[in-house]
Amino acid sequence: MKKTTFLIVGKHAVLEALKNTSRKVERVFLTEDAQKKLNRENQNLNLFKKSPVFYKSRKELDNLCGRDETAHQGLVAEVEKLEEITLKEFIIENKKNNLNLIALEEVTDPRNIGSIIRSAVAFNVDGIIVKERSFPDKSKLLYKSASGGAEHIKIFKVSNINTALKFLKTKNFWVSAFDVSAKKDFTKHNWKGKNILLFGSEGYGIKAKTLENSDFRFRININNNIESLNISNTVSVVCHHIFQSIN
Repeated sequence: MKKTTFLIVGKHAVLEALKNTSRKVERVFLTEDAQKKLNRENQNLNLFKKSPVFYKSRKELDNLCGRDETAHQGLVAEVEKLEEITLKEFIIENKKNNLNLIALEEVTDPRNIGSIIRSAVAFNVDGIIVKERSFPDKSKLLYKSASGGAEHIKIFKVSNINTALKFLKTKNFWVSAFDVSAKKDFTKHNWKGKNILLFGSEGYGIKAKTLENSDFRFRININNNIESLNISNTVSVVCHHIFQSIN
């Protein structure tokens, strides 16, 4: 059976996909200007030998990308999905003492998700749990925003976030919810051990039922002139602090 393919765009997304030995890249499309720029930047053009390369004009790539309004930077790749591992398989196989997973409830904007992936990789988060139905796993915007990070982290797609949280709690994970109405400063917490970092939707936050499954509720202290941070900024601040505190 032929595997389903989709397009990813942008220099970092395409180059990291080509470097990833687990990713099947069916075809690469690029402009001559993009190749000249890669030459000037001393990028490893041997990467392009692993897949058929087709030279296109910028307008042809615009048409190929459709209406996503994604800046392709003269580089587009047709790829297959990565082979997935289930959350349960990952937990059984992983023996680390310090383990941090992000759980996203109803976060749907592909730019935000891509930025979250990028931050998660930058700060050594071990995986991201998403609701399968609301995760745009073939979004060009997501891959572009992730800037190649999607090749370096496990994404666990689950049918129900609460079911996943309950399972993880039986495996000695602590669930920490980040909520604007919380009172406790997250920087005062001891982050060593196994943690689930729970974040809610861009507009409505974490659902009340999901909050019931949290062990801790934290806030980020910010200037009173700003009500809250964007979800991707929030995740980045939290992950940076935890990375610094456990290393």
